[in-house]
Parts: sequence; C-alpha cells; structure tokens
Amino acid sequence: MILYIHGFSSHGYGGKAKALRAYYRDREADFIAPSLSYVPELAIQTLEELMEVCDDVKLIGSSLGGYYAIYLAEKYGVKAALINPAIHPYKTLKRTLGTPPNFYDGSHFEWRESHLEMLGKYETKIGDQEKYLLLLQKGDEVLDYREAVEKLPGAKQIIEEGGDHGFSGIEKHFAQIETFLCGS
Repeated sequence: MILYIHGFSSHGYGGKAKALRAYYRDREADFIAPSLSYVPELAIQTLEELMEVCDDVKLIGSSLGGYYAIYLAEKYGVKAALINPAIHPYKTLKRTLGTPPNFYDGSHFEWRESHLEMLGKYETKIGDQEKYLLLLQKGDEVLDYREAVEKLPGAKQIIEEGGDHGFSGIEKHFAQIETFLCGS
C-alpha cells in the first residue's frame, strides 16, 4: 500500500495526490491519499490507524506530509519518499498563525500556537537514513532545501535546480519513487 501524505492546508485531491493516484491506478497498485485534519494530533491519529490496518505500507510525504512521514517511517520501520519536506514545521508554520485558507474549498481555519506545540511532539531522530528518498528543488519558495539535506545526509537524494515548493515536474520521478519504495 502506498500512502500519500499531503502538506499543510492541502488535501487528498491536490495535484500531486491526483497524479500519484493515476500513476498507481495504471499499475493496479494499492494507493490512498486521505484528506487530513489541520490539527496535527488528529492527522497523526488518522495516519497511525491507516498504518495499523493496511499491509506493507510505503510512504510518500510532501512538505508537512514529509514531516509526518518521517515520524511514521521511524515508528513503523517503513520506507518513505519525501518531497520538499518540512523539517521544522513548528518553526516554519509560525508565519501562518491566524486563519490561513484551506486549498480544497477556500474556507479558512484557525491555526494556533497550540498546533505548533503539537507538531513539536513529532520531532523524530532518524535511524536508518537509507530508507529515505529525498526529492528537493532548490527553488522552493517556502522551505530551505538545505535543512532536509542536513537532517538526512545519508538518504538517497534527488536535488534539482530551480523548481518550486509544489515540486514542478514531479511526475518524471514517479518511476524512481516506485522503484525506491517497492524495490528490495
């Protein structure tokens, strides 16, 4: 089972989720991209429940979803592909305190200091870095790619010049992601 974890204020029907869903459907592989709560503890609870009921889970996490994927990969000993992952979201998401928009329907939600504190609880030490694939674009306007490189120097890394936070052209890496996650 491939479990895709979306980023902050996003949803399971975003661009990467749709593209990955189509990719894995064509391969007749099990894939899920749940829409998660913006409340970190609820998002983690949902993800942990999925980890415990699904077989042979592999993770793909984008941005905040990458942070969650690291936590889950360490807790459950599974592989993870991280796309422009947030490394310190309890710091970087401070700038969104207030009522940011939900990218699914344009509604707004209240993002508080208590949510940042919740995120801090999921800070995880990395064990075996070889179970991670980092996909980074230097042009990410939201996160500094060097933080991920510093946190995961032993991970397999794909680092591209330019790009953006959404990771322009991610589709060209789907086969590499699949090989990394599902290969031996």
